Amino acid sequence: MPQFDFENVFIPQLFWLGLFFIILYFGVIKTTLPRLGKVMTERENTIEGDLAQARAAKDSADELGESYRAQLAANREAARAAITAAKEDAALAGEKRLKAADGRLDKKVAEAEARIAAAKAESGESLRQVAAESAQAIVAKLTGQEPGIDAAYAKVDAAMAARN
Repeated sequence: MPQFDFENVFIPQLFWLGLFFIILYFGVIKTTLPRLGKVMTERENTIEGDLAQARAAKDSADELGESYRAQLAANREAARAAITAAKEDAALAGEKRLKAADGRLDKKVAEAEARIAAAKAESGESLRQVAAESAQAIVAKLTGQEPGIDAAYAKVDAAMAARN
């Protein structure tokens, strides 16, 4: 069998094995490995770019979140200030309305007191006049002499002064 004849076959087979190994090795290295390296480099660059974009987006989102929180806090403070100002304005308006109402009521009370005082004075004068005339009539009936109206007024005035 020729394949077992190692003296004549072995060395030429080793030569051809080495030759094909070198051709295939350098053929693979020169053609496949550069493409594979290029693909791996592009993939690594793409992944690094994506990671950098993700970091940038996360940082941007964090900054946006912080600015949102700051703006929200500022808006809350502005709302609180506006509410406080509105409460103060409402309190001042209420006080003004209350003062105006108090003024109107004081005016009405003063007018009523003036009317009462006028009515009291008028009724006092009427009472004085009726009392003086009644006293004059009673004295005239009892004694038969009619006293003067001025004397009757003097006695009624003295009696009213002693009562007050």
